[in-house]
Amino acid sequence: MAVLGCENPGEMKLQINGEFRDFTSPLSLACLVDQLGMKQDRVAVELNRSIVAREQWAETPLGEGDRLEIVQFVGGGCPLNPVCQELL
Repeated sequence: MAVLGCENPGEMKLQINGEFRDFTSPLSLACLVDQLGMKQDRVAVELNRSIVAREQWAETPLGEGDRLEIVQFVGGGCPLNPVCQELL
């Protein structure tokens, strides 16, 4: 499967989590996630109010004015052991 749009001849403005940012285009959703330094298996992406399946990111082109919400999953918590349970 070819990754769409990792070559960068133009410019465009994207809104990510409410903040406008400049990027070069063409750009696929997969390339954007990589450029942002995020691990693809730990994020969910909504593009213009629609959730995009991870399998479609490489073929999903981004364009001027697109609005994205990107959520990163964070692990953590307390393991189930007696020492940790005392802290609760």
